[in-house]
Amino acid sequence: MAVRLFRLRGLLRAAGSRSFSAQASPLQTEQHGTKRPEPSSAKSLVDIGTRRIFSSDHDIFRESARKFFQEEVLPFHAEWEKDGQVSRELWEKAGQQGLLGVAIAEKHGGIGADILSSAVVWEEQMYVNCTGPGFSLHSDIVMPYIANYGSEEQIKHFIPKMVAGKCIGAIAMTEPGAGSDLQGVRTYAKKDGSDWILNGSKVFITNGWMSDVVIVVAVTDREARSPAHGISLFLVENGTKGFIKGRKLNKIGLKAQDTAELFFEDVRLPASALLGKENKGFYYLMAELPQERLLIADMALASCEFMFEETRNYVKQRKAFGKTIAHLQTVQHKLAEMKTQICVGRAFMDNCLQLHADKRLDSSTASMAKYWCSDLQNSIATQCVQLHGGWGYMWEYPIAKAFVDARVQPIYGGTNEIMKELIARDIVSDK
Repeated sequence: MAVRLFRLRGLLRAAGSRSFSAQASPLQTEQHGTKRPEPSSAKSLVDIGTRRIFSSDHDIFRESARKFFQEEVLPFHAEWEKDGQVSRELWEKAGQQGLLGVAIAEKHGGIGADILSSAVVWEEQMYVNCTGPGFSLHSDIVMPYIANYGSEEQIKHFIPKMVAGKCIGAIAMTEPGAGSDLQGVRTYAKKDGSDWILNGSKVFITNGWMSDVVIVVAVTDREARSPAHGISLFLVENGTKGFIKGRKLNKIGLKAQDTAELFFEDVRLPASALLGKENKGFYYLMAELPQERLLIADMALASCEFMFEETRNYVKQRKAFGKTIAHLQTVQHKLAEMKTQICVGRAFMDNCLQLHADKRLDSSTASMAKYWCSDLQNSIATQCVQLHGGWGYMWEYPIAKAFVDARVQPIYGGTNEIMKELIARDIVSDK
């Protein structure tokens, strides 16, 4: 395992250095002496070797990730859907394969690659239509909080185990009465000497049931001049007295993803459990949410690409009126519309990925990507189910699962209505 990770780190560092280098712009990236084809002109929207933001080293990593998801996830996903969670063994296999903590700095115990390499993992998971593994939240939402704001002790304690898949991370923001409005949080942590006493509840927590460590958003100053000035983050480990995991929630989609209620009843936490500075949690959340929205958007777009290819293959085989339905003009036009919409979305999405790789992605643009791509995902899902006819409504068909899994995308990570508010606020602001 150590040798494999060493080689992987070298490969991905090379990919990252090419990505960030000042030589040629990403628009001029060449592979084997020829310019990389765009998805619109490639044989398939999921072909390896396309898209100018990537390099040949990213392609090698993508081949490895694709093989992993096809061999270690896809064959077992139906069983995990029944269980309401994936296996712990899968997490450790992902760690051994170097698929966790990809963009976390090597000095902290991560793989040390660029965010484009993380995007490879997000996309490859969606290309097998398996939403169970909560790798993206673990690696690219939870771990950055610890790496960016954690103490040296916290980083050393958690990051290596999380990269190895031996410690599963979750983040607990949403409450029964507080979703997109983070300033409505009621979970409260009160000082008791040098300790903190945490009370409250959270809901809809991805990786919640399997979690070994949870970042909990809590109010620490009820007298602050605004709720935003009185929120802190805490690291709560599984097994801590008073930390209770409720039931795995029975969702209409994401069946293999463990989503849970969490309860905190007089949980005593040492001072070392505070993540970052006291009362600075809201600002940490605002700084990290653009990446969360970016990964939701990219996974939504990748799902669109999967659904399109799945439907293209279906209509070329399904016969009606003596010929395949791909020969019907109305079906051809629908495919043309969908491919155009997806390719337009991919161009914007890749631009956002490159902006984020260059540390230039702002909150408003990330919100645009999240809102537009998740809306598109639901539109494409509806159209693809329609083209499958009655079979599209059958659970054993991948398009049915993609359809129900898509529905939550405009809701979590901040509802799309909130995304529009953030975008509009930037438009009308005088600053």
